[in-house]
Amino acid sequence: MRRRLLALVCVSASLLSGCGLMSQDAGSERSTVTLWLMKDSASQDFLERFTEEFEREHPGFDLDIRIQEWTGIGDKVQAALKADGTDGPDVVEVGNTQVPQYAEGGRLMDLTLESMRDWGIREWLPGLAEPGQWMSQQFGIPWYAANRVVIYRKDLFEKAGITEPPRTREEWLTATEQLDSGGDQGIYLAGQDWYTLSGFIWDEGGELAGQEGGVWTGALDSEAALRGMDFYRELQALGDGPVDADEEHPPQAGVFAGGNVAQIVAVPGLAQSIVRENPELKGKIGFFPVPGKTADQPGAVFTGGSDLVVPRNTDTRDGALAVVDALAGEKWNTELARTMNYVPNKTSLAKAVADEEGVAAMAAGAAQGRATPGTPRWGAVEADNPIKEYMTKVLTGGDAKTEARRASARITELLDLNAR
Repeated sequence: MRRRLLALVCVSASLLSGCGLMSQDAGSERSTVTLWLMKDSASQDFLERFTEEFEREHPGFDLDIRIQEWTGIGDKVQAALKADGTDGPDVVEVGNTQVPQYAEGGRLMDLTLESMRDWGIREWLPGLAEPGQWMSQQFGIPWYAANRVVIYRKDLFEKAGITEPPRTREEWLTATEQLDSGGDQGIYLAGQDWYTLSGFIWDEGGELAGQEGGVWTGALDSEAALRGMDFYRELQALGDGPVDADEEHPPQAGVFAGGNVAQIVAVPGLAQSIVRENPELKGKIGFFPVPGKTADQPGAVFTGGSDLVVPRNTDTRDGALAVVDALAGEKWNTELARTMNYVPNKTSLAKAVADEEGVAAMAAGAAQGRATPGTPRWGAVEADNPIKEYMTKVLTGGDAKTEARRASARITELLDLNAR
């Protein structure tokens, strides 16, 4: 067990500076719990307060937080999982859809028992909990979520005579058609925004890919998935979004800031960038959940965010579990959500962000959140991304069923575990 001869340990020097140290009494023993967190996931103030309370309530442990960059983190985590564990992380923040690639090979600790007994597994957001599973075991513990909502211009809605945001898909199409007039775009929706398409497919009961007998296959050619694509086509046509590009080419925040776009589908935080580019829009921007097929619940959305995992090679198991218990527990999870405008990891905690319009809309949608297929090979699909090509083909007049079949075949090929 690693020990540090310090009575007070700072959060990693990469995060904090100016922390004083005091010598530890010769007879005492303390263990260090090393926590890897991603840059900007939590504020410095949050981490300082968390560290202080954690060490006070767990006098046998010191907390060493080391901030990581997203770029190249996959290889770095894999290397740490394969090492002897003497100087590696005891808890790691990972993207929610990354858990299967780390769990494959048995290098993460199975946290199913703790999840069911202590951590309220049945209350977790499905978009964080489901991708945290591998082979029916829970390895990733939900930490925070973020998902897309509809960001809209309140003044353009008022100009079009729309008094309240739509709650169903049909209402959304009707309102967007009203907004798409007089030089205004009803919605700016890029043709290759496959995350938004995924929500429509899930709403219809379809999938991007399915698993049977341990074999993954593409599923864009199912009748349900085709209905999702058809709705996307109808909605996308009510604006001037490019059919052969995604939402970052050009960045949709800049397009919205240009002044004649009524709606975009994006995370609420994008509104800050919009106002910076066009200060005249301050106070004119609103948010509502992506509408569903019926008014009683919002539409399904792709849920991004982070899970916490514990490497099997940790030599501070009790300390690692204590850190996960605290970070994912009600007190610090709601505090993180308030501090960073995230969605908490449980639907029952949504009230913690109810006073922030954008985050409240995000939390409502997160209850219907989903994630990409839980296979370690999904990263290969995103790298090649036949879904984007499929969308462009359909939006430029191609036969949806034919193109969906072709894209599904490519997804199946990419998900073939024997192809590595």
